[in-house]
Amino acid sequence: MNSDRIRIAAVGDLHCAKAMTPGTLSAVLAQVSERADVLALCGDLTDTGTADEAKSLVRELAVVKVPIVAVLGNHDYESDKADEVKRILADGGISVLDGDSVELRGVGFAGVKGFAGGFGERALQSWGEPILKQFVREAVEEALKLEGALARLRTTHRIALLHYSPVQQTVEGEPLEIYPFLGSSRLEEPLNRYPVSLVLHGHAHRGRLQGATAKGVPVYNVSLPLLARAFPEQPPFRVFDVPATEVQVPACAASSDEGIKQP
Repeated sequence: MNSDRIRIAAVGDLHCAKAMTPGTLSAVLAQVSERADVLALCGDLTDTGTADEAKSLVRELAVVKVPIVAVLGNHDYESDKADEVKRILADGGISVLDGDSVELRGVGFAGVKGFAGGFGERALQSWGEPILKQFVREAVEEALKLEGALARLRTTHRIALLHYSPVQQTVEGEPLEIYPFLGSSRLEEPLNRYPVSLVLHGHAHRGRLQGATAKGVPVYNVSLPLLARAFPEQPPFRVFDVPATEVQVPACAASSDEGIKQP
């Protein structure tokens, strides 16, 4: 392990399900410890958000011998037991970020689930019926949570973990009709205000591998189904090589991806 750099393995959409054969996920994640120093999980960790699925996931992840950071996805909320899912994962040694941040070997991780609403000028606005205003408010609150998590970090390199995409580019390839349900431009706003090195998300199983925010922050879609199709000869996770440093920076410094390496 190089003390000057940290290797981050990233994948989303594991969808650990009750009917899944035991060992299915552990078989594909067994190589993480050899290839990376941290595993980042980008939501939809379970298929229907039950306690049993969360316990199964913890067992599957036991083969991973490096720190694990994660955010939940929409599937993890399906059974209205998200708090229990978080607790089970936390008891299994997984840091679940929900507007929180954590520093590992000089690299900061900020995470939220995110929410839907669409992108750019056609993003849903807070106007009209109360239920639509509530929908938009949820997207705004997730963006504010992300901003707060980023603001608390003082590391040179910040990694943002999301489930929903902050940019349209990485959902392209999905049916146009569902773009508004795959992410929100509101999540992009804090990513452009803080010095973020890279953004990792899942959710868009048929999207694109890479995009960027308006300020050039690289955004990677690490959904497992997408990675399995794009890199059929490799384990379905990506590894990003990031310099590790304890140097502190101002909260609103310019963003940069200098020094980041990826496959």
